[in-house]
Amino acid sequence: MSAPREKKDKSGNNSPLTAQERKDVRDHHSLSSVSVYAVVHREGTEELNRPATSLWWSGVAAGIGISTSVMAEGILHKLFEGSPHQFAIENLGYTVGFVLVILGRLQLFTENTITAILPLLTHRSLNMLWSTLRIWAIVFIANLCGTFLAASLGHFVGTIPPEYVDGMAAVSHHYANLELSQAFSLGITSGFLVAAIVWMIPSARGAAFLVIIMFTYLIAIGNFTHVIAGSTELFLLAMRGEVGLSQAAALLVCTLLGNIAGGTGLFALLAYGQVARELE
Repeated sequence: MSAPREKKDKSGNNSPLTAQERKDVRDHHSLSSVSVYAVVHREGTEELNRPATSLWWSGVAAGIGISTSVMAEGILHKLFEGSPHQFAIENLGYTVGFVLVILGRLQLFTENTITAILPLLTHRSLNMLWSTLRIWAIVFIANLCGTFLAASLGHFVGTIPPEYVDGMAAVSHHYANLELSQAFSLGITSGFLVAAIVWMIPSARGAAFLVIIMFTYLIAIGNFTHVIAGSTELFLLAMRGEVGLSQAAALLVCTLLGNIAGGTGLFALLAYGQVARELE
């Protein structure tokens, strides 16, 4: 990892982060904001340096994995149909895919709106910008291929029982019925929350599982839009003839822009801003 820039001690000599800060980075224990930044920065640098094939297959796996969120929602929707608490219960299913993908260390595009950006903010150059755009393009397309494959297997091959596919379609209509401006604005909140998860995990230690569930449940129950999980919903509805391809594409583009605005435009820049002077 490219560590934060060295600081000068009172004698004027160059010194790295304090011994405790360096230990924090190694152990992810009792992290200061600078140490959290360093941990996420290190992870981002490692991802930027991964081979394209590794990023691709990890991204495809993440797309399939995140689709289990929609599957779990659809199953719970059917099981608790008619219950006054159906909405609250079915949205617990949304957390499943995020737990799988994040703890499984798979490449999810909305995580890269912060991890791949911190190295760029620290070392601003055309080469670093190209590396960031490269990982964004590979992971985003791979994620969509994964969600398309998952939706196809469920709809055409029958890997998911038909009644649960119906449930998946039922919980997906809320997204398909959004105005484009809503998809964008709700995507800002979702992008911010996913970036917050990435930022908190180094400090969460054994509570990472609960952090993921808490924030992704908030995304689900608030009907905020997530471009990768949402693509599963739109692909499935398009295969069933319940949404047009142009409408699905427009919603995905608006959600993508919203997620980037929330994850990069808000959270990543704020995270960098709070430690920028300490990195100098």
